[in-house]
Amino acid sequence: MPPDPLPPPLPDPGRDAPLGLPVVRGNRVVRAGWLVLGLFFVALGIIGAILPLMPTTIFLILAAGCFARSSPRLEAWLLDHPRFGPTLRAWRSDGAIPGRAKIAACSGIGFGFIVFMLTAHPGWRLALSVAAAMATCAAFIVTRPLPGASR
Repeated sequence: MPPDPLPPPLPDPGRDAPLGLPVVRGNRVVRAGWLVLGLFFVALGIIGAILPLMPTTIFLILAAGCFARSSPRLEAWLLDHPRFGPTLRAWRSDGAIPGRAKIAACSGIGFGFIVFMLTAHPGWRLALSVAAAMATCAAFIVTRPLPGASR
């Protein structure tokens, strides 16, 4: 008689479905660390909403990821926020960036490079390296889908 086939693997209750990140349950110190880091990213996001050249959304995406591992209540608060929630949910579900955000991000990257060139007066190698890094970031942003495009 052949041995019974292996049963299918059980779902991992320590995984958060949207992010695939383990939810920290037992270690309070680690969970508190994720919470503090999430609050720090929210603070940076608020500063970014006020200052014109500082990004906002990336810090809130990072905060949502930290809260997914530490505080479901704060994660839900961010995802349900009337201003930032739709963008965060679009990123989480589809990796999508709205068109206006793409334009703003790429404009900020271009403006930042101009400021860099005018203030730092770099040599051509450094200027080329920074330009390549910024162009790579802009290419990543531009190639993300638009929200609702996969539906």
